[in-house]
Amino acid sequence: MYWFLPWVWTASWLETYLGHGQPFIAELGDDDLDAAAELHSEAFDQPWSGDELGTLLAQRGSFGFVARLPGLPQSPPLGFVLARSVAGEAEILTITVARRNRRAGVGRMLMDQVLQKLHAERAHSLFLEVDEENQAALRLYKRLRFEEVGRRPAYYQHPDGRRTSALTLKRSLFAAR
Repeated sequence: MYWFLPWVWTASWLETYLGHGQPFIAELGDDDLDAAAELHSEAFDQPWSGDELGTLLAQRGSFGFVARLPGLPQSPPLGFVLARSVAGEAEILTITVARRNRRAGVGRMLMDQVLQKLHAERAHSLFLEVDEENQAALRLYKRLRFEEVGRRPAYYQHPDGRRTSALTLKRSLFAAR
């Protein structure tokens, strides 16, 4: 009966090595900032540098998480999120997932980790801004029960000169005390 266990372990290791294992979430640290900045530049027209991410992470109430492949802790991150929570109100400062890993649940895993932390801290609300044209992100935030509470017209400028609005979304977590 136990003869099959080494085969299961081998298959599991091989799946992880080939990149098919379930990502794990870890705290975003100083060692992750340059790789996170590289990911940020892949996703945003005006990306933040590793130093800028580090400055934000060092601020009071700031925290972040990074998604990685299991068994490969030094591998490039699949995605990351940077958030801040002060006086019961929190905001997502930025979140991005590597292009090759989009639509695979990585963004959801990162957001779930943020929501768990905020739940433990008893934060009462979480805000974020998203480009009105980012349909994948809007679908995710809708599934996570965010609601539109504001709009910044012509907030984002794209390389082709177009301007799009930023939608301000809010998720209520706990009733304010």
